[in-house]
Amino acid sequence: MNSKYIKENSNDVVHHLEYNAERSHLIIPEYGRHLQKLIDQATKIEDDVERNKAAKYIIQVMGSLNPHLRDVPDFQHKLWDQIFIMSDFKLVADSPYPIPSREVLQLKPDVLSYPQNFPKYRYYGNNIKYMIDVANKWEDGEMKSALVKVIANHMKKSYLSWNKDTVKDDVIFEHLYELSGGKLNLLQSTEELLNTTDLLRTNKRVSNKISPAGPPKIQSNKNTKTGKPNPIHKNQNRKPL
Repeated sequence: MNSKYIKENSNDVVHHLEYNAERSHLIIPEYGRHLQKLIDQATKIEDDVERNKAAKYIIQVMGSLNPHLRDVPDFQHKLWDQIFIMSDFKLVADSPYPIPSREVLQLKPDVLSYPQNFPKYRYYGNNIKYMIDVANKWEDGEMKSALVKVIANHMKKSYLSWNKDTVKDDVIFEHLYELSGGKLNLLQSTEELLNTTDLLRTNKRVSNKISPAGPPKIQSNKNTKTGKPNPIHKNQNRKPL
């Protein structure tokens, strides 16, 4: 019987199956498994000259995968950094740029400092407290008096944004006295703050500007379709009897 038609025994065939669970972790998955294997092979080359050639060829392949970034000034620097990172810093090659280290890569940024205080009057916000602290450091005079009055009016405006009811100036003065630690005292002042009605009108005007405008309403007119005359102008040219 011709060997061409001999049925192959499945037991004699060895299938080498590679599962994802058995594969190594891809450090930069965007480049794929094949490029990762090329880098792993390059790290095992003992000859320095051949290893440097292989590294340069791999850099060219990496650049061809992102042709739209070739004109970026730091693109080559980025590729060399990535090839060292993908080799787990085991590749020894002559790089035209400083070789990154594992310690620098694992550095974590400093934690951002967020306001951790929990003010009693949250509706005033932290900016009011900052302004009060600045006013406490100023020397007494007309400038400080004007600043304190501006702060008080802004406090009243913030209060009305949270509570639409009217508020007396004495309440704002008491809050200002408390937040300033007793340094800004307007309890005995005869000056009046801005009118509540004006502040509410200002808040409403600002909120209308901030609110996103919806899509324009389309007025449908069935009579504007082609072939249908407007009933208003239907008998305009008709002569009276």
